[in-house]
Amino acid sequence: MMDTPVPVEIATTESSSTSEKPGTTVTMPQKNHSYQWCDITNDFMDSVKDLNLGELLHDDMFGLFEAMSAIEMMDPKMDAGMMCNRGFKHILDFDEQVRQNILKLNDFTSEERIGIMDTTLACVVSWLEGHSLAQTVFINLYLHKPYFIEDKIMKVFSLAVYKLVEILKDYIHKAMVYEEEDFQPMQYGYHLVPDISEQRMTGMLREIEEELARKLRSNLENVDLVQAEYARIKFVKALYQTLLVLRKENQLGSVENIRLLNSALEMLQIAKNTIDFGIDGLEDGNSSMLGFEPMINQRLLPPTFPRYTKIKPKKEALCYFEEMIDRLKIVCRLSTTNGLNQVLDFFIDFSKTGPCILSRSALQLVFPVNNSKFMKEQVKDAVKAFIAPPSLTVKSFLGNQQAKQYVDSFLMHCIRPFANFLQLCGHNRARQRDKLANLLEDFCILQDEAERVDAFLHNITINSNLSRQHVACFGTWILYYTLRIMIMYLLTGFELQLYITHEFYYIYWYLYEFLYGWVISALTRADSFLVENDLMLDSAKQKNTNKKKPKHKKKPRPYLRDISYYQALQNMCGGYYKALLAFRSEGKLQVPNPQFDCEQVRYEHRFIPFQNFLTPPPVQYSEFREMTSLQNFQHQPVDSTYLYLGGCKHFHQARQLLESIPQESEIVELIKICKTNFIVLKLLAGGHKKDSSSPPEFLFDQCKYFPIIKLT
Repeated sequence: MMDTPVPVEIATTESSSTSEKPGTTVTMPQKNHSYQWCDITNDFMDSVKDLNLGELLHDDMFGLFEAMSAIEMMDPKMDAGMMCNRGFKHILDFDEQVRQNILKLNDFTSEERIGIMDTTLACVVSWLEGHSLAQTVFINLYLHKPYFIEDKIMKVFSLAVYKLVEILKDYIHKAMVYEEEDFQPMQYGYHLVPDISEQRMTGMLREIEEELARKLRSNLENVDLVQAEYARIKFVKALYQTLLVLRKENQLGSVENIRLLNSALEMLQIAKNTIDFGIDGLEDGNSSMLGFEPMINQRLLPPTFPRYTKIKPKKEALCYFEEMIDRLKIVCRLSTTNGLNQVLDFFIDFSKTGPCILSRSALQLVFPVNNSKFMKEQVKDAVKAFIAPPSLTVKSFLGNQQAKQYVDSFLMHCIRPFANFLQLCGHNRARQRDKLANLLEDFCILQDEAERVDAFLHNITINSNLSRQHVACFGTWILYYTLRIMIMYLLTGFELQLYITHEFYYIYWYLYEFLYGWVISALTRADSFLVENDLMLDSAKQKNTNKKKPKHKKKPRPYLRDISYYQALQNMCGGYYKALLAFRSEGKLQVPNPQFDCEQVRYEHRFIPFQNFLTPPPVQYSEFREMTSLQNFQHQPVDSTYLYLGGCKHFHQARQLLESIPQESEIVELIKICKTNFIVLKLLAGGHKKDSSSPPEFLFDQCKYFPIIKLT
């Protein structure tokens, strides 16, 4: 097909360098192009029929980058024009809808108020889940000009939403533990700070609450509707006051704060029971919902492909708030936690629950990690509580100025890595894994410094003939947390489903043979140091009081519970490793063709953050292959039956150790996993399904890190 020259109109100006007069038509010659269009639809469909859903064909000219950059045209989630330009509906703003009597400003029915309140709260939840303010909260036209609303309840509620959005944004922005997929801070030109103080806002909400309470006492016919409005207003007030209280120091676990959270939960339950009283929301397909226009801010969005926004269903939004309040109650328990070691455990355990962006941010703000003086004291107390080094407990040692200077310098260098560790726990789980790898670099440097300080202090204890010698105390403390970070890094890979089944065996092997063993060794050393320190303190007290020397009572081991717990996890990893090795030897695990997949590359990639450490030393792939060779097992010949029985023994030992620990929910789940896997491996050792080539399944339903083995 040949293109013909097309006349193009060019409006020239007087200052133009051409000699044509302004407004004349100039014919511009165009190059001739030859196109030969070919329909490839059938060829394309024939080519992709062998691909399953989610599979990509990799080519030199089409890799993962091109696949992620591709836009599926005519798909509303990808093609923004589909939503913005669909139809010819004129988008009416607040003033236009008021002029055409579409938007009410007064005489709302209770059903309309409840529907608007619930939909607005659903928009707030959608915003907290990572969507933009312009596509969520501010599609509510009443929030564009709240002072124009004549209905008192709706006016106060709209202003309260403004203040609520303001304080939520302030919390999240100050904590700085969000990523682009978690939260969008852009305001798109909206002013989030109306000219109204926090005290006045609380007073206005209280006035509306009291007015609705009087209506309830007057026994009107529509008492259920009034109670539904009352519950929503009181919930917003309780949530707003809670966030104000959490800002204040020493108010975390206060009686007032707990009362407000319980009140919010009680009102949420009433709101959930009366959710059907309101008019239909946006999630019901009602594009003409009173007061809401989903496309009102479409032109404010940046010139990129925006995220497709679907407002959270009202019932799910109220459940989201309920979970948020429960998590804030957990955050308040931090006030009963003493010492940096316990605080770190609290942060790590809280992060495992997958908290929302607000509760993650609130936890970061209630613990002052940016206060250097405070953090230094926390770090110092943490070392003393963990291992009680003589340099921090023996009086004669504390008077040595040079030793004191070395210790203070080391503690100052510990502040930033431990503050980063605490902040890391506030990020989402996927981002945490990347940050754990970076944190390991900081702890690698701390290890070197701890060894130098320990060596210097050890020489002082020898020269001073002190009764207790300083032997690798700081190094043991740093090593313990280094190992915990390593373990978190590997286990998070299971949670994020990064590993393929055939990779499991060297992940569990590394945990079994090295990391958990090193953790147990570090805790055992700290345990003996603490027991020794307690005995010396008792002896010193006995000398000061001139009494007969009593019989020494056997001191309880401080880390007995932790040592048993880690021994159980070590045995579980050993059970998985031997079971997987047996599956591989029987050909029940699908292993990639070495021509297309190199196990050494995968192995080195999984453990690359550990390569710079001297303690524990990294295990190279050649060493791993040598150590896991079947010829290295003590009993010969080694077959799958021997491996299955070895796995049974590990799971049985893990169960016994876990049953000696106080039965928490996590321990109960692990015991159930050990029991089930023990039975499965016992059956396999007895020849059950010996001839079956079906691969086993690994179910992570009970635990994110330790699966139940299921035979298919």
